[in-house]
Amino acid sequence: MPNTARWAATLTLTAAAVCGPFGGSALATPAHTTQTAETRTVPSQTHATPALAPSGLYAPSALVLTMGHGETAATVTPERAVTLNCAPTPSGTHPAAYDACAELRAVNGDLDALTLRDGALCTRQFDPVVVTVEGVWRGKRVAYERTFANECVKNSYGTSFFTF
Repeated sequence: MPNTARWAATLTLTAAAVCGPFGGSALATPAHTTQTAETRTVPSQTHATPALAPSGLYAPSALVLTMGHGETAATVTPERAVTLNCAPTPSGTHPAAYDACAELRAVNGDLDALTLRDGALCTRQFDPVVVTVEGVWRGKRVAYERTFANECVKNSYGTSFFTF
């Protein structure tokens, strides 16, 4: 059951991050109206049609990051989850969205390239923490899982991406 809850949380956050700006009335074009002699507005015969997918100068980048204590994502219940949108501007619930996006761009989306910061001091206590990253980075699907020895080690990788 924890795996089902994890997927439900991930899908909900991903849908909110990716589809949120395109919900509701933004999906339909307004119907044209005409004025009659009685000064009342009457809809014309033109029907509303769904808007096409946005075509912009950037590929979508929306990620959901989760964290939980344990050794694998399949056995862990997420304790924290944040969203990170990097295009067109950094946003989301990540506490340092701007820095996290800059860090991700610097490694071209390769999360394994984020290494332990120089000078980071952590205990050798083994209290495993699993981080998952799912979503889209520059138009490509991302499904990433990484286990850290403890939360201090997790926060010491990179500068801000895993710090949530």
